[in-house]
Amino acid sequence: MSITNIVAMAMLSGSLQCPPANEAPRAVEAANASAPVTVPMPVSVQAADNAGVVSAPVVNPDIPAEEPLPSDTTTQADPATAMATDKNIIVVTARTGPPPGDPVEAVNEVSFAAVQAIDGAIIAPVAQGYKAAVPNPIRDGIHNVINNLDEPIVFVNFLLQLKIGKALETVGRFAINSTVGIAGLVDVAKKKPFNLPRRSNGLADTLGFYGVGPGPYLFLPVFGSTTIRDLLGRVVDMSLLPTAVGKPFTDPIVSASKGILSSIDDRVRNDDILTRVQQSGNPYAAMREYYLKKRQAEIDVLKGKRCNADINLVDLEFMDSLPTAPAQPTAPAKPIVQSPTPPVQ
Repeated sequence: MSITNIVAMAMLSGSLQCPPANEAPRAVEAANASAPVTVPMPVSVQAADNAGVVSAPVVNPDIPAEEPLPSDTTTQADPATAMATDKNIIVVTARTGPPPGDPVEAVNEVSFAAVQAIDGAIIAPVAQGYKAAVPNPIRDGIHNVINNLDEPIVFVNFLLQLKIGKALETVGRFAINSTVGIAGLVDVAKKKPFNLPRRSNGLADTLGFYGVGPGPYLFLPVFGSTTIRDLLGRVVDMSLLPTAVGKPFTDPIVSASKGILSSIDDRVRNDDILTRVQQSGNPYAAMREYYLKKRQAEIDVLKGKRCNADINLVDLEFMDSLPTAPAQPTAPAKPIVQSPTPPVQ
């Protein structure tokens, strides 16, 4: 094919379609092979059309083509692709704002630090003194009384969740423990022949059961770890007994005494978890993660998605410094006495 034919075809076909970059030299070489042209230098054939000017170089086959300069594919490629393929590159990402679900993290961390300082100075020593001074059967009795006083709250929320069977079981537990169990000191209902286990429930659980999300996480001086949903539910639960029963629960001294005993009881029973949280690399994040997962597990139990609300602390992301068993002392190695080797004769 002559140069005249190439120019004519270009003018008739309009804009030239550019082949891929790796195929352009092959197309030009094929054209030159069919009609070799001897020229001292590369010549550009220009064809003007409505779209503009298109330049097509004609290469002299007698002159060796210059080899393309080697290109660094790593630098030209997408940096994300290069980092994904190069195992020697360590990618470090940093969070620039509060995590989802904890928009006031900075305020919560200040509150958490203050509560931890008070806990270490006052609450923990009081709880340990309570545990050491009060025998275990009496502590269990106090714990049972607190649970028995909360049974009306459990009953109402099982009704709201339309779990009539569990609501009737809660009424049975309350009646048995309030009478045979001496005002709840002994949990008779959970034993044979009644076999009525204790189940916790509250308005926050009812809201979660019907799909209400927890809302932002909060750490408050009095309530500790909570969320908007749980805080609202707890306030309503605390007002149920004084409103429905009246005296003596309307007496501030009675309400305060119940709250103090409940707090000390919870501190003693959760001492192992709190100790592990405080020993983690990020105690605030570990507490937040544990609380949110625990609350979600409790709601999943109500929905029938799991059989219990137990949380394995080892599986938590921020529980990265769990206490390990102390190393067992090993007996000192006995020195090895070797007899001198006789010289070789």
